[in-house]
Formats: sequence, C-alpha cells, structure tokens
Amino acid sequence: MNAASMAAVYHGERVGGDFYDFIRVAPHLVLFGLLDVAGKHQENQNIVSAAQKTFRSVGLQLFSREDINEANAMIELSLQLNRTIMSAAAGVRSCPAFVGCYNESLGTVCYSNAGHTPALLRDSTGITALPATGLPFGLFSHVTHDAPTAALEPGAALLLVSRGVMEGRANGEEFGLARVEAALMQAAITSAEQLCGDILDAAEQFTKEPHAENDVTALALLRAAVAKAAGLSQ
Repeated sequence: MNAASMAAVYHGERVGGDFYDFIRVAPHLVLFGLLDVAGKHQENQNIVSAAQKTFRSVGLQLFSREDINEANAMIELSLQLNRTIMSAAAGVRSCPAFVGCYNESLGTVCYSNAGHTPALLRDSTGITALPATGLPFGLFSHVTHDAPTAALEPGAALLLVSRGVMEGRANGEEFGLARVEAALMQAAITSAEQLCGDILDAAEQFTKEPHAENDVTALALLRAAVAKAAGLSQ
C-alpha cells in the first residue's frame, strides 16, 4: 500500500460548530470529514455529537462491506448525516461538510462536498479545487449529493479549511480562498500536521490576531512521494 498521513489542527477555544474525525473502515480505506454546524458551541453540542456518532457507526457499516461501491456508500452516508442533523436539531440547521474516503491501495479520495469550502488538491500540476457537490446538510430532508473521485499522485496534498479560516478579516477584506491557495502553494510540506499549522498561522498573520468569533480548523491528507509497504498514520 502507499503510505499516507493525515492530521487536523485548530487554533484557540471552540466557539462554533466545527468538528473533524477520521476512522479506518477497512484495511485499505480511511474515512474522514470536516463539518461546520451553524451556531455557537454551547447550543449545538448535541447536534455535533449525533453527527459524529452517525459518521462513525454508519460509515463503518457502509464502507466495511466486501462488495463496496465507494460512490454509493458516500451518497448513502451523506443522506444519513443529513437526516441525523435535521433530527437532532428538530428542524433546519445548516451544516456545510466535506466527507471523504481515502483508498490507500489506489491513492484516491471519493468525496461528498456538502456546501463546504472547496478542498484544495496540490500536486505536480498545481492546485485543483474540489467544489461543492450538493447543498449543506441540515436544510432539506431529501437533498442528494454527488460523490466524485479525485486521484492523489505520490507527493500530493489535500487540504481542507473551515469557514472561520476563510472569513478572517483585515481592513475589511477576508483572508479568502485565494490566500489559502497561495499559502498551500508556497508551503514546504514535511507533514500533514505541519501543513495545517502553517495554513492557520498564515491566516492569523493576515488578521494580525487570533480568531475569536468562529472556529478555525484545517485538515490535511498527504500521500507519500515514494510508495512504501506501510499504512496510513495519524
């Protein structure tokens, strides 16, 4: 299998509804996600908890099957997460989310981007954005999501940042996606954790102060430049 590493980093105390998770669901598959439940941390803890429970239990059930079709499993997981969030919220509660499944054997990520900020894939060709494939979770009971697949060549990096990173402001201007892309392109990547930290540091240097009004979270997946007989490390 191709070696890879994954990490998530956040700065400051939790004030909003960001949460991330990753779990091995099969010998060659790792499920990961970054979700942002609307509202303050104190008022949405039960929603976050319910969504995380579904992510882990349903994700393991769907992706551990021997006859798995990754796209179909991702679409079903998205439906279940959407229903869980609406049920826990007892109504509408917007939850942009990016959920992906990394296939170590193939070096691919099958994903659902539910109205989240685009994931950014850096490889030898530059940076490719993986935009929304559907609406945020928690808005409509029968919403559907596509589940495309992206290939990570050896040495590629996949980066996710929360809305709080994008919305950091200085002199009335947001940090924005273009600056996240520039920071990713300029990064000398040594590890997934280091990459996340560098991106959050760049956002704070732009705003000149730590974020206080929203969660700031980054998640990165790196595929090793050289194939090794090793699994995914966390």
